[in-house]
Amino acid sequence: MNCSPRWTQRETGETMNWIPYGPRALLFRFADKVGEQALARQRGIVAELERHSPAGLVEFVPGFTTVLLEFDPKLVPMPEQAAQELLKRFEAAARARLPETLVRELPVRYDGEDLASLAEAKAMSAEAVCKLHCAPVYTVYMLGFSPGFPYLGVLDPRLHTPRRASPRSKVLAGSVAIGGEHTGIYTVDSPGGWNILGHTPVKIFDPSRGEPKGPNEAMFSLRPGDRIKFVPLD
Repeated sequence: MNCSPRWTQRETGETMNWIPYGPRALLFRFADKVGEQALARQRGIVAELERHSPAGLVEFVPGFTTVLLEFDPKLVPMPEQAAQELLKRFEAAARARLPETLVRELPVRYDGEDLASLAEAKAMSAEAVCKLHCAPVYTVYMLGFSPGFPYLGVLDPRLHTPRRASPRSKVLAGSVAIGGEHTGIYTVDSPGGWNILGHTPVKIFDPSRGEPKGPNEAMFSLRPGDRIKFVPLD
């Protein structure tokens, strides 16, 4: 299968293209790098998919710079035939400007297992690490890894830290951690290699709030574009 990008547009200064992703899916790339511009384009495309879902669409998964569309092969046996029209729609949708969301405060108890070692590695106190971490207003760039796990930016460069060399076999839900250039919140008990700074009592993912029927479901309390401010608990 030829997987080279198809029908690239550059009208907005950003490359947008697509490739077949197996026999039943299409992968659209809407930005060249992670950032606020990519997030704005992603939000426009997601809004378009939610307003006017393509025929036969099973689900879509937005990422930092891509969105994956999976189709029902019984209804859409050849998704590539719809790709050019979708690309035109996405290019227009990516230019839309959606209103900013309100800042949501999330309480955090900074008692994480990696706080002391991270502070030592950064040659600063644990209190200084906590102040740097809770100072920004973060933006949810994408959800992934586990149900509703938010990748948050922009993390202060002084806290950029590689993931642990040896991941833990179990990280508790509610753990607030940093990995690389992002911070995030573990939404379920799971293995994980991010550096744990603290814990929040807020349930970011709660399946009891409803059945998963789409990206707007209440069981996911955060979504791309939301803004987060961590508030330290005594």
